[in-house]
Amino acid sequence: MKTDIYTLYLVTDRFDYTDDEFFSIIEEACQAGVTLVQLREKKATTNRFFHLAQKVKTITDKYDVPLIINDRVDICLAVDAAGVHIGDDELPIDVARSLIGPNKLLGVSADTLERANEAQQLGADYLGIGAVFPSSTKADCETVSLDTVRQINDRSALPSVAIGGINQDNIIQLEKTGITGISLVSAIMQADNVSETTGQLLQQVRAITT
Repeated sequence: MKTDIYTLYLVTDRFDYTDDEFFSIIEEACQAGVTLVQLREKKATTNRFFHLAQKVKTITDKYDVPLIINDRVDICLAVDAAGVHIGDDELPIDVARSLIGPNKLLGVSADTLERANEAQQLGADYLGIGAVFPSSTKADCETVSLDTVRQINDRSALPSVAIGGINQDNIIQLEKTGITGISLVSAIMQADNVSETTGQLLQQVRAITT
């Protein structure tokens, strides 16, 4: 699969949006150039998550953008999403891979070189490295130094996206860290102009990763 799907990776957050507002933001972002969407629903019931995933997949399919489901292998399989992303507290990497099979994407959060190595050995397709900056959506998350980001990318063959507190003002700091792309939440989900912001971010990330 092409690595350019990781260029501009949107992770959703519902904040206080209505369903219509939430879906509209995702559609605007897909239309404006996001290359991957991860549906992240930490508080939704399984039934609610499933129906949200169905609707979001309808949108992402329209723009040929792969849909990743955060944590939930069952939801990923139920809606035939492109893949699943797991963190330290979810299923073991090899178990997740065995459940989703060889043809779906498996992303793994990594904040250490050891975790990155484990992910590569056990069948991950890409890494989410972070948080690289303080993040309002994960206030309790410790940050990862840019030196660590470089070390992981120097020693890993997997594509990687930097995540955590990234915005138009600090993205330049990620230049020469070896990342394949960036992953964002509030920078897009809470943008005043989603289309314009997405387009500008796409230009910025291409400039630092090419």
